[in-house]
Amino acid sequence: MNNLIASTAIKARQLTEEEIHEIEHEKTHYPYTQAVGLEALKIVQKYQGWVSDESLLAVSEYLDIAPDELEGVATFFNMIFRRPVGKNVILLCDSVACWMLGCDNLKQHISNTLGIDYGETTKDGLFTLIPVPCLGACDKAPVMMVGRETYTNLSTNKIDQIIAHIRDGSPVELDN
Repeated sequence: MNNLIASTAIKARQLTEEEIHEIEHEKTHYPYTQAVGLEALKIVQKYQGWVSDESLLAVSEYLDIAPDELEGVATFFNMIFRRPVGKNVILLCDSVACWMLGCDNLKQHISNTLGIDYGETTKDGLFTLIPVPCLGACDKAPVMMVGRETYTNLSTNKIDQIIAHIRDGSPVELDN
C-alpha cells in the first residue's frame, strides 16, 4: 500500500450513484461509518469486477478510512480481487481435507483444461483460477466454487461438465 499512498499518479475515481446508494444503505446497518469498509469494497467489486487502486482510494475518501487500513481489509479477505479477474472465478479449495482427496490432481486437470495456473485468467477472459484455504465443506471434499455456486465431491469428469456448461451458458446439471 505504501506504493499506492506514495504515488501521486494514482487518483481516486468517482464512485457511481449506484455504488454510493448501496454504500449509504449499508451504513444504516453499522454503528459507525468505518465498519462499512468491507461491504463498500464488495459493492465496488460488484459493479467494477474488481477493486482497483483508484476504487480503493475512492472508498477510502468516501468513508474517511485510511487507505492502508482499507488495503489491509481488502487483502485479508480472499474474495476481494485487487486485480482484474475473469467472468467466472474458480476458487479451488486446497485445505487438508481437499488435499487428502486429490485437489492437487484436480488443480492440474483444471490448469491443463483451461491453460492457466493459479492467479491467471484464460485468454478469453472467462475463467480465473484461485486457491482458497477452505470453503467450509470438508465433509464433501474436494470442493470448489465458481461465482456463488459450490461444487462438491469433485472429479475430473464433474469439473469438465461444469466448465462445459459455463462455456455454453447452460445451467450446470451434473451427472453423479
